[in-house]
Amino acid sequence: MNTLLKPSTLIPKGLQYRKIGNLTLFKFTDELGDRLQTLLDRKKADTLTNQENLELEAIGELDEIFSYINAAIAKLHSPDDDPQLKLLP
Repeated sequence: MNTLLKPSTLIPKGLQYRKIGNLTLFKFTDELGDRLQTLLDRKKADTLTNQENLELEAIGELDEIFSYINAAIAKLHSPDDDPQLKLLP
């Protein structure tokens, strides 16, 4: 039986913060990044188990969430680039 892996369970050991210029962004730890690469390699080789496929999907979802949040943070720090993102007085 395969158990669905919630992306939130990966956050305690898989998330780090990185200061880039004046921004603090979310990033995978080296450990989670390496695990993602291993799973992608196994998928490419068609040797991924069902449980590993669920893990890959959870990491992928977390990656999408981090990417979205990081993009939003970056846009908030440069509101002049997009008038729709200017903060209201």
